[in-house]
Amino acid sequence: MTAKAHWDQVYGNRPETELTWFEALPEISADLIAAYAQTDAHVIDIGAGASRLVDLLIERGYRHLHCLDLSQAGLDVSRARLGDKAQMVDWIVADVTRWRADPGRYALWHDRAAFHFLTDPDQREAYVAVMAAALRPGGHAVIMSFALDGPERCSGLPVQRYDPATLAATFEECAPGAFALVASQMHDHRTPGAKTQAFQISVLRRAA
Repeated sequence: MTAKAHWDQVYGNRPETELTWFEALPEISADLIAAYAQTDAHVIDIGAGASRLVDLLIERGYRHLHCLDLSQAGLDVSRARLGDKAQMVDWIVADVTRWRADPGRYALWHDRAAFHFLTDPDQREAYVAVMAAALRPGGHAVIMSFALDGPERCSGLPVQRYDPATLAATFEECAPGAFALVASQMHDHRTPGAKTQAFQISVLRRAA
């Protein structure tokens, strides 16, 4: 099964509210975006799927939102939920490691639990190269992944776990001098099944 088919199946088999990563109100992500990007800035959510982050950002006045995911089915959930507001969003169905972004277009790159699925070094290098090209100089990336004591697998797939230091080191190895770690925090996510998943959250700044 291809990765796209896998994720289309994941979103097709269960309601969004039953997915382990579901957040009814993704305030941590929205607050971090607000800290590093104005409402008129271009903001992209990587691995957006059916996330309700886009709903919250629209409510907060963001006007240039872009949602990228490998799964058409995942994005379709969000588009249906938003109704007429869906036309305010740029929907991108793509594998981020192969995507060609407009150079320097984005002020903020947000990724909640997509990067940690890249267990192959070549995939990580490709991802970082795309992110480096997409972000404007001085722009920021919010990268959330399972922490070192987080789950080893998700949706039947292995993941690569990080803490802020190892995440920053991975980005430095892939693109020397391109990013600097400027903030980090830990977070315990409570799943719809009442389990706790340990996450790390890192904010990286694109070199000017």
